Amino acid sequence: MKVDVLLGLQWGDEGKGKIVDVLTPKYEIVARFQGGPNAGHTLEFEGKKYVLRSVPSGIFQGDKINIIGNGVVLDPALFKGEIEALESSGHNLTKRLLISKKAHLILPTHRLLDACYEAAKGDSKIGTTGKGIGPAYTDKVSRNGLRVGDILHNFEEKYEVATEKHLKILNQYGFDTAALVEIEKEWFAGVAKLKEFAFIDSEHYMNNAIKQEKKILAEGAQGTMLDIDFGSYPFVTSSNTITAGACTGLGIAPCKIGEVFGIFKAYCTRVGSGPFPTELFDGTGDKLREYGFEFGSVTGRPRRCGWIDLVALRYAIMVDGVTQLIMMKSDVLDSFETIKACVSYELNGEKLSDFPFEADNNIKPVYVEMKGWQTDMTKMQEEEEFPKEFCDYIAFLEKELNIPISIVSLGPDRAQTIIRKQN
Repeated sequence: MKVDVLLGLQWGDEGKGKIVDVLTPKYEIVARFQGGPNAGHTLEFEGKKYVLRSVPSGIFQGDKINIIGNGVVLDPALFKGEIEALESSGHNLTKRLLISKKAHLILPTHRLLDACYEAAKGDSKIGTTGKGIGPAYTDKVSRNGLRVGDILHNFEEKYEVATEKHLKILNQYGFDTAALVEIEKEWFAGVAKLKEFAFIDSEHYMNNAIKQEKKILAEGAQGTMLDIDFGSYPFVTSSNTITAGACTGLGIAPCKIGEVFGIFKAYCTRVGSGPFPTELFDGTGDKLREYGFEFGSVTGRPRRCGWIDLVALRYAIMVDGVTQLIMMKSDVLDSFETIKACVSYELNGEKLSDFPFEADNNIKPVYVEMKGWQTDMTKMQEEEEFPKEFCDYIAFLEKELNIPISIVSLGPDRAQTIIRKQN
């Protein structure tokens, strides 16, 4: 039995939460393998909308086991709020959500450090969500972090040592730490909430489940182009968002990876700073943002919008080893007379087919234009209803990417999902 992986192929916000929810009935375990509460997975069904930050998106499907893996960084205060919101809507998770002892904790001072570092960068800021993700991963790598399992062993002493180190750094920057007292109150209340859940040695749990032939889906956060190694550095997140991150983030061997579901939008978006070769600054970009309701599910920030970038998408497919593609928000393009797709870049008169080391502002996208379908697809129930122009768009993408598109999403609701018949 292999572990299937589901992840984003662009700059995040591809709609991973919805598809995890759709696929979960086929699985017994859903495990989140990286990222923190800066990743908002939005799900809609039965007339309700949910936004998950740290809880895996398989939590709504029956009695499935959901795991927060060791590669995740967890903020107890935000976790508490997320859990209580789910509980108030009738979802009791204490028996179905397990947390890795090796998952690192985001401390109150990590949030202050995040704000401090961004302010110090000035115009060169990354555009983080301010949730303390980067500083928490920094402490993890520098061997100064606190983990979930530490809650059970001399925790207050460890907390004081870590906090004191952070305060010295903040004082050196002259950063105001007055907010810390209130943040700490919420944070320690979150720690108490965390204790209601089972802490596990997730690497043993996962590998025992594989031996027992359990069907497992690993869920990623953010997107491939935000990967700390292979994304558009330094405008990236602080973890490995690619398929390999599932191995380190859950403690499973590479040979245990099965299907890799790569999710992408029918166009492209990005939040925060950093290169975005196909970004549109005109009315078309505004329409994409309006029709796709492109605002961050955690931050509310408007997303930058543009046409689909097949150079970046081919790159993501390569480093992830994608076996099946899933296209999201196809309906957002329903009213466009013309659809464009970037097939290559041009830099200083030279054609680029591979994503470069540095995607600077001098890169010009080379587009192919196609006729739009100008048909409302949101109520379609099967592939046979697709307009010819949309079928042509799918065929074009499959040829360019050399991977089948197995699922097409026609709206935010769970029911607006077409699983295609593969030849």
